[in-house]
Amino acid sequence: METILKLRVSTGKKAFAARFSEQKDLLIIETTQMPQKGKANKEITKKLKKLFKAEVQIVSGLTSREKIIKIDADKQQIMDLLKNTNYSRGRFL
Repeated sequence: METILKLRVSTGKKAFAARFSEQKDLLIIETTQMPQKGKANKEITKKLKKLFKAEVQIVSGLTSREKIIKIDADKQQIMDLLKNTNYSRGRFL
């Protein structure tokens, strides 16, 4: 099973954070890295892999702040996790 999610990314923040907007059906990401030489994309995939405990791949938007990712996990499991948590500084809030 795999899940496809849309992301909106802001770079150069003080801490990594991820929150889900149900109204927009969008995962909003704040990353500490700047979008140079793929550093922001690497941080996003690394942190989301840790959050979802599954493989994460950017399938569209490598050079855009609007991205589409594929997660190798069940959609219901991912949606339950997103609706019930905020993720900041590498931990759940």
